[in-house]
This record gives sequence, C-alpha cells and structure tokens, in this order.
Amino acid sequence: MPRPTADIDYISALPYERVNDIQAAAGPGSALARKYKIYIQYVAVNSLPEDYDERLMEMFPGRFRKLRLCAPDPYDLILSKLERNSAKDRDDVEYLTKTLRLDPEVLRERYKKELRPYLAKAARHDLTIDLWVSSLFPE
Repeated sequence: MPRPTADIDYISALPYERVNDIQAAAGPGSALARKYKIYIQYVAVNSLPEDYDERLMEMFPGRFRKLRLCAPDPYDLILSKLERNSAKDRDDVEYLTKTLRLDPEVLRERYKKELRPYLAKAARHDLTIDLWVSSLFPE
C-alpha cells in the first residue's frame, strides 16, 4: 500500500497464551521495533467473515522454522475494515480495489453469507458495502 505504516496487525497466535510474549518481543517499544522502526500489534476485536481462516494465504512459506505468517485474502481484508470504516480503512479498500482484479459480486456475497449475520447494526453496514461497491468498482 502506498501509505506507510508503523505497525503490523495480527489477530491470532497459537497458543493464545503467547500473545503477551509476542507483544513483549516485537510490540511497541520492543528492541525489535526500535531496530526496524515497525512493530506488531495484537488486534483483539476484528470482524472477519466466518470462513476467513480457510482462505488465509501463507506469506513466506518455509522461510521461518517456528513462525508461520498468513494474510487474509483481499475480500476478507476489505470486509475486516467495513465495521470501523475509518478514512484509512476506506483508503485501503480503494487501493485494493484499484490494484487487484476483484469481483464486486464475490465481495457482496461473502458479506451477506459470512459477515452480515454476525454484525450489530447490519442495516448500517449494508449501506457501507453498497457505497463501497458502487463507488470503487467500475462498471
């Protein structure tokens, strides 16, 4: 993405009890963060589609002996930003839709089946997804 970041968000660590260890080793203020000018940040609350974990993509297969880094697919990443809908989130969604050949119907369908049933204020998010699709996907 063209916007710089100071952190890398993550949503899970297995086993979960290791989150504090991970934050101490690579979170804000850690030696790793000071050295590389970037830190990792555990995100406790995040709305992802129901089956996102089946679509995770390993980022650096075989690169690390004891670490496996995975990223959500682009549709799941976009949907993870829907509930917060901040200016940064909208910029990220715009970037993803402009640089990747995404299908707006896949986004809508995944939203309806895998995310909407679990959201509070679903009608509000229906409007947001409609706005995103109509403004960001060329016809």
